[in-house]
Amino acid sequence: MRVAVIGRDKCTREICGYQCMKICPGVKMREEVIVVGPDGFPVIDEELCTGCGLCVKRCPVSCIKVINLPGESGKPTFQYGPNTFRLHGFPLPKEKAVVGIIGVNGIGKTTALQLLSGALKPNFGHFARDASWEELKNEFRGSEIQSYLEKLKGRKIRVSYKPQYLDKLASAKTTAAELLKKCDERRAFAQLVKTLELGLFLDRKLSELSGGELQRLAIACAMARDATVYFFDEPSSYLDVRQRLNVAKAIRSLAETTAVVVVEHDLALLDYLSDFVQVLYGAKGAYGVVSHVKASRNGVNEFLAGYLKDENVRFRDYAIKFDRGAPREFFGNPKFSYTALSKTFGEKGFDFSAEAGGFSDSEVLGILGPNAIGKSTFVKLLAGVEEPDEGRGFTKKLSVAYKPQYPSSQFDGTARQLIAEQKNFDREVFDADVRQRLEISELLDKEVGKLSGGELQRLSIALVLCTQAQVRLFDEPSAFLDVEQRLHSADLIRRIADKTEVPCFVVDHDLLFIDRVSDRIVLFDGVPSKKGRAGAPLSLKRAMNSFLEQMDLTFRRDAESGRPRANKKGSQLDVEQRGKGEYYYVSAE
Repeated sequence: MRVAVIGRDKCTREICGYQCMKICPGVKMREEVIVVGPDGFPVIDEELCTGCGLCVKRCPVSCIKVINLPGESGKPTFQYGPNTFRLHGFPLPKEKAVVGIIGVNGIGKTTALQLLSGALKPNFGHFARDASWEELKNEFRGSEIQSYLEKLKGRKIRVSYKPQYLDKLASAKTTAAELLKKCDERRAFAQLVKTLELGLFLDRKLSELSGGELQRLAIACAMARDATVYFFDEPSSYLDVRQRLNVAKAIRSLAETTAVVVVEHDLALLDYLSDFVQVLYGAKGAYGVVSHVKASRNGVNEFLAGYLKDENVRFRDYAIKFDRGAPREFFGNPKFSYTALSKTFGEKGFDFSAEAGGFSDSEVLGILGPNAIGKSTFVKLLAGVEEPDEGRGFTKKLSVAYKPQYPSSQFDGTARQLIAEQKNFDREVFDADVRQRLEISELLDKEVGKLSGGELQRLSIALVLCTQAQVRLFDEPSAFLDVEQRLHSADLIRRIADKTEVPCFVVDHDLLFIDRVSDRIVLFDGVPSKKGRAGAPLSLKRAMNSFLEQMDLTFRRDAESGRPRANKKGSQLDVEQRGKGEYYYVSAE
């Protein structure tokens, strides 16, 4: 389960006296872990090698690399049943700090939170029973985990848990205000209403709330509890950028006196929130392994690199980079355009307008703005799903492929059958670019009506990318996707726009996603649920500068990964960038 590499251009062989062989414990035990090959170079047997790393450290010219590959070792901390998913290791809350947990879907993040909260108990693979207290002490003796479990068992730790899915909360027969008051053990009702902007829907029943309203209420209820440790499972779902920042600030404030653990797929938010990060890796749906605790920047960068330095484990065979220089510029007259638009929804009391704009072949226009401001309305008007009161959308008739905000699962059949029924479906693009990157093969024989939110999202993105059209429209493609799936989707939209020379419009709230995919951006402003306005497309830098200034936030680019990172307010970089009016850096530090 490891890869051993010897740089032959550097290896000194006889000159160093084969130091790697002299230090190897296996060789000392008369095992042929390292032997001299016919050409005089040492050869490491990757199966016999234990990965101890002594040869790497002893080599006088540093020509040896031994990298472990992900694999199971030892007893799992928890296993659901025979031949089912198992988790190895334990995340660890820290006093007065936020620990972020990052990993792909199906790798055990929610399982880890349930173990920490006491909803699940460790069983070390004996799934017919929970582990005894003696087993727990023997397994974790002398560690911080033992201390944590002792306190949890002795009820010296009180936990508050914001779950990933809110369907049970939505079915409760009460109003938002009644539920929050019931949870308010810290007498924080007024502060939470203000911070999380709950005032507009406090008197409404939970069944009447939107996804974003329900999410903010669930976060508020978790924060209102008087707890020792707070857990938040995917708090950014359904929230716009400003709401995500408000939640992040509230969680950071909570961590000033308590321990907080957050599972999150929005990398910019996770980095902004967290003091420490633990990476979960392994085989999706089979087993997960919890990494060591890492500083936030290092943890996110190691996840993107696919290589954990402390553990010496490579869990992905490629690194995810954000190598953006100056964004592309489109000169001359745009090839396509749309007219100024307006639409009034009398029953909702919502007025929408958009300035005219132009765009070119293979250009990707990102769309940024608050919730309930008209972004989906704008895309529907361009798609022809809604008719404008004034204007006519595209100035010339264009064929459109459109992914709505909430993809429909009302198809009676499998994903394979749905794909087979598509008109103008580009099979070459599907097989060459989309199938593998969006992991569509694993969905083909599943019933569309039984797909999860993330699975349905990936399938919907694939259908739009592979439909031969003159313009493609995506409404919140990152929703329900994990970090890797989001970045793969952004790369695919970008790549296929270039390959097919078909322009795209992309609505999203994940700033890293928008940064990765966009050439220019359409910014929205107004009063949510009352009035919305879309400006003309702006350059990426100008739009992001304007948007981040509204958010009162500055971003730099990480020198190692190239990813956008939020500056801490008042830090030297933050002050310098504000002074220059540079809220957003295009190139790396």
